[in-house]
Amino acid sequence: MPVRSAIAAAFVALAWFVSLRQGVLFLVGVGMGVALAAARFGFTTGWRRFVVDRDARGMLAQIVLLALAAALSMPLLARFPTELIAALGPPSVSLLVGAFVFGLAMQIADGCGSGTLYKAGMGVPLNVAALPLFAVGSFLGAAHLHFWLSLGRLEPFGLVQAEGPGKALALTLAALAIVAALVAWRGRGAGLPRLDRRLLVGALALAVLAALNLVIAGQPWGVVYGFGLWAAKLAVAAGWDPSGNAFWGQPAQLAQLSQTILLDVTSITNIGILAGALAVAERRRRAGDEGPAPRLTRAQWSAGLLAGLAMGYSSRLAFGCNVGAFVSGISTGSLHGWIWWALAFAGTLVGVRLRTRLGFQG
Repeated sequence: MPVRSAIAAAFVALAWFVSLRQGVLFLVGVGMGVALAAARFGFTTGWRRFVVDRDARGMLAQIVLLALAAALSMPLLARFPTELIAALGPPSVSLLVGAFVFGLAMQIADGCGSGTLYKAGMGVPLNVAALPLFAVGSFLGAAHLHFWLSLGRLEPFGLVQAEGPGKALALTLAALAIVAALVAWRGRGAGLPRLDRRLLVGALALAVLAALNLVIAGQPWGVVYGFGLWAAKLAVAAGWDPSGNAFWGQPAQLAQLSQTILLDVTSITNIGILAGALAVAERRRRAGDEGPAPRLTRAQWSAGLLAGLAMGYSSRLAFGCNVGAFVSGISTGSLHGWIWWALAFAGTLVGVRLRTRLGFQG
């Protein structure tokens, strides 16, 4: 069955047997997967090309995504304060450590949260193999989160709640403009165009889809919780008792563990992203546009898989990955999103050097 027919059948089945909301969220996820894969909208690659080649196109497209998503999300949060929630995370030791490690590891694994997901959907071998380890790491990170939070944390801070949507959006756009100016200035000497139409179209599509996710799910777009939930459900099936864990033993988590993942909004969009990326891969195969995956050494495989595990673990400490903390955090006014960006980029500076030493190409 062609992928598009399978996607249509999955939507009908979800809408009929689960709920119309979950069916629509699945289609939102499909759209995200198509946008990520078709535009090759890689957060990891964009950062690496900026660091190595002073190519600002990927970074600037991400800033456009943040600005558009904020312009759509912040008024919605203010208009529906009880129905919609922001992606708020506490500034904490766990955030600092988790974001730095995530930024480092994503360069070794050549994929962040969304990148690992959509590249796995496209059949990239390293990302296919890293995805289960990402899930295991996410499960373990959530299980250990209570310890990391005990090392020190502040209360979450949301700009929309503190300053109102107008001022929050103005402050966010002003800060993004400053970062964009610095990025454009740094990329000036690279001899490359600063903007890429394909990436900008991807940014627009992802911003609209992220806003739709917020409205339909009642919460911002996220990725890593779904991974952790999948691994946790497997652990429960293997005989693990989650009731004594500070995170998985909470009533809300126990309820999630007791029901199908098709009722979890993060899981359903993750599945949609995989399906959307698979549809793009199928189209490219038919057009003969898909090249062979690079051959990796044993050391590169080992480092990539370990990095996948580290990404899962660290993303739970940091209250999200490039999607849940970076895009959703900043676009819904959370201070922790900005902290995540700074620490993850610092980690990327180290990760790029390690990637070069390991002999990865690109």
